[in-house]
Amino acid sequence: MPPMNGMSSHSGTAGASRAEWASYRRLLAYVRPYRSRLIVGIVFGAVFAGSTLGALPALRELLGRTFDLETAGFGEVAGIAFLLLGFVVLRGIGEYLSKYLILWVGNRVVTDLRIQVFSHLQNLSVAFFDRNKTGEIISRTLNDTAMLEKAVSEILSDLAREPLMLIGAAAYVFWLDWQLALATIVVFPLCLIPITVFGRKVRRAGREGQERLAELLGVMQEAVLGVRVVKAFGMEAHELSRFTVQARSFFGRIMRVVRAMAMIEPIIVLLSAIGLIVALGYAKVNGMQQEAFFTFAIALVIMYAPVKKLSRIHLSVQHSSAAADRIFEILDTENSVRNLPGAPVFPGPVSEVRLEQVGFDYGDGSVLSGVNLVVKAGERIGIVGGSGAGKTTLINLLPRFFDPTRGRVCFNGMDIRDCDVASIRLQIGLVTQETFLFNDTVANNIRYGTASATQAAIEQAARLAHAAEFIEHMPHGYDTHIGERGVRLSGGQRQRLAIARAMLRNPPILILDEATSALDTEAERVVQAAIDEVMAGRTVFAIAHRLST
Repeated sequence: MPPMNGMSSHSGTAGASRAEWASYRRLLAYVRPYRSRLIVGIVFGAVFAGSTLGALPALRELLGRTFDLETAGFGEVAGIAFLLLGFVVLRGIGEYLSKYLILWVGNRVVTDLRIQVFSHLQNLSVAFFDRNKTGEIISRTLNDTAMLEKAVSEILSDLAREPLMLIGAAAYVFWLDWQLALATIVVFPLCLIPITVFGRKVRRAGREGQERLAELLGVMQEAVLGVRVVKAFGMEAHELSRFTVQARSFFGRIMRVVRAMAMIEPIIVLLSAIGLIVALGYAKVNGMQQEAFFTFAIALVIMYAPVKKLSRIHLSVQHSSAAADRIFEILDTENSVRNLPGAPVFPGPVSEVRLEQVGFDYGDGSVLSGVNLVVKAGERIGIVGGSGAGKTTLINLLPRFFDPTRGRVCFNGMDIRDCDVASIRLQIGLVTQETFLFNDTVANNIRYGTASATQAAIEQAARLAHAAEFIEHMPHGYDTHIGERGVRLSGGQRQRLAIARAMLRNPPILILDEATSALDTEAERVVQAAIDEVMAGRTVFAIAHRLST
């Protein structure tokens, strides 16, 4: 993800402005499926603004010409009260529905965008993850998409209401005086009730939302950190499914917060209207002047600060457009390892692996150059060399984690770039030095990549990997949760589970990348015994620093 190029002078400003609007036009594509909800939300926003401001001139004219609050009967006063109450109820309905619908659209767009970004990440090559920091990828997927919510909800919500509110506020604000403060004090204690009640709901729902967000981040982190395992076992769709479930769960929790928050202000306005009824009664009994009543009514309506909200729109546009650029940089990243149109499925099994004049460049340097190798089925190949010699790079070409810069990698004489990449990876079992296990049960970790495996097959793979003994002594056997990245297991135990996972799919090719280098002597002995057993009858590529290994 290259940084955005900085630009200067007037041309730079114009270019940045054009880029911002280009991002927003692109963002509209995500809003389009929900445009009916958005339109209805904007309509209710107009109802909110119109009911707030449109009735005020007529109400003032009605009060000024028809009624005299000092001599009018209680029936006339009650008529005014209920007219005003009906107006406030309409305003509250418009406000609630406008906020809820527009925020629904905003949060749903964020959910859809997150899922699309994650889906795209699952299809990118390993090289992308090597070039970019995990935290940066996660931040762009979660935090930047959340920032975009302002663009499609808060900004739209403000633009649907605040200009009209600004016109009304400018026309009536000069009528305010000190009596307004006294009038609001009357209803202030009652306003604390909905704030307290709904505040608890917001806190509770918000806490649940944060928990769901943490789970969402956990799934994302596992999929990114375990990208080689995910790709080697063809589990991209599985990870996308896990992520989609958590993303939509988070969406449901956040909408609970939205519902609770959207209810607070309409109820406060309704309580203010009740306070107005009390004031009307006070006006009749105590001979309150018309001007005092007008001041109170205007104070009830002028509740918001449209100028302040509108002034924040520009800042929100700046922040959200930057987030949009960062998100679209990911979505615009092309996969360097992809299937050709109509790529055939590799039939298997692999009877020969051939490397022809293979070269690979990383950055400005050449890691591999002119590598030629022919390996027949059942042969064992040891690749030995110091750190940085290109051992792992060479092996990563077999499951197409990378494609060679020059030359060809062939299975059975077929260039693997011409075959479906998933079918190529089905031929390979991978055991690396840095074993990655998921926060799940022992059985599900062994089954990973072979979803249809029976319990008997799982146990057989565990026995082959010399893992059955320690598994059977665990509290719940194969149903024991092993913690994030297998933290409840020793290094040797984690490695044996990885071997069992590779064996369950019964691959014709087995890749061992420094599989025992991080283990102590006893653990290495047990794991080596497991490796010796599972290598029988397979083509094996073993990477090591030392020839003895």
